[in-house]
Amino acid sequence: MKSCHARVLLVPLFALISGAAFSQNTVVIGQSAPLSGANKDLGVDIRDGALAYFRKVNEAGGVNGRKIELTTLDDGNVVQRAGENTQKLIDETGVFALFGYASATLSRPALPFAEKARVPFLSPFTGADPMRVYNRYVYNMRASYADELEKIVEHFAPLSVKRFAIVYYDDVVGRENFTAVERALKKRGLAPVSTGVFKDRAKPDIDAGVQAVLKGNPEVVIFTTLYKATADSIKAARKLGSNAFMATNSFPGANQLAKELGKDGAGVIVATVVPPYARLSLPVVNEYRAAMEKYVARKDFSFTSIEAFLAAKVTVEALRRAGAKPTRETFLQALDGMHGYDTGGYTVAFGPKEHNGSSFVELTIIGKDGTFKF
Repeated sequence: MKSCHARVLLVPLFALISGAAFSQNTVVIGQSAPLSGANKDLGVDIRDGALAYFRKVNEAGGVNGRKIELTTLDDGNVVQRAGENTQKLIDETGVFALFGYASATLSRPALPFAEKARVPFLSPFTGADPMRVYNRYVYNMRASYADELEKIVEHFAPLSVKRFAIVYYDDVVGRENFTAVERALKKRGLAPVSTGVFKDRAKPDIDAGVQAVLKGNPEVVIFTTLYKATADSIKAARKLGSNAFMATNSFPGANQLAKELGKDGAGVIVATVVPPYARLSLPVVNEYRAAMEKYVARKDFSFTSIEAFLAAKVTVEALRRAGAKPTRETFLQALDGMHGYDTGGYTVAFGPKEHNGSSFVELTIIGKDGTFKF
């Protein structure tokens, strides 16, 4: 699928001045995402999952008579470009809201622009603590990385496993992840036996990181790194004879990680923050799968695209509640009043001072065939 391009003429000057950022016929949602580069698969899944729901809604007549137009600009997973894209989306395109940025590192440069223009910033694809501090304009739909990492440690605690190692990036988000694991271990009277620290996200020293981890002879290695670095590290550890359990938070993207690991993925544990896309007992899963096939012509379902689909559904519900003539302020008020919105098997709850909508975490295991076991 090609990226969506907004028609700027659909956003008239009076709307920009009033802060409404919509026309009589269209609501424009802006997104910066990696549609190229090493994290391309993740960005495309986020975009397509959202498009599937927005197109479904548009076919049914839109929201209060207005169609939703998603404008996605490619940032190539480059921080500076994410900031530049955000400025363009706000100042030139005049978007009503920002949606679905692919990580904390891509979201953070967008925040000053969103705050200055009072533009809602919805459903960033991150559980990083710095993004979960209360902000009037930021709404997180998913659980935090701390929730995920606690779940991983909790899983192993009854098994008398005591030797945990952590792999993380030496930056703000990475150090927060390390602290979260350290905190979960401390609750159980434990401490990390070793760590693997990557100083450069773009060119991580895999060999040095893996060797540092294995010096501690860990029983479990917890990863909080991008899917390529995680997959390369797991493969390297196996080649060096490690039989440790390998586990990761949702940051790499479960499907992207499984694809990168191939046959080496069997047994790897992944924390997920949305229901499995194979759980057909849930109405929203069936809705998602049908929409993906019909509106973006894809049958390669993923945890990432269903998360984007759910986030788009929450966005549309807030627009409905904002009324026939929504403004950004009435939209924010609608989100704050969403105290327990059930999307069809996944519930999101916000409040005036609570913008973290869910703490749902479930663990899945990659099978020998690359599929996920629940």
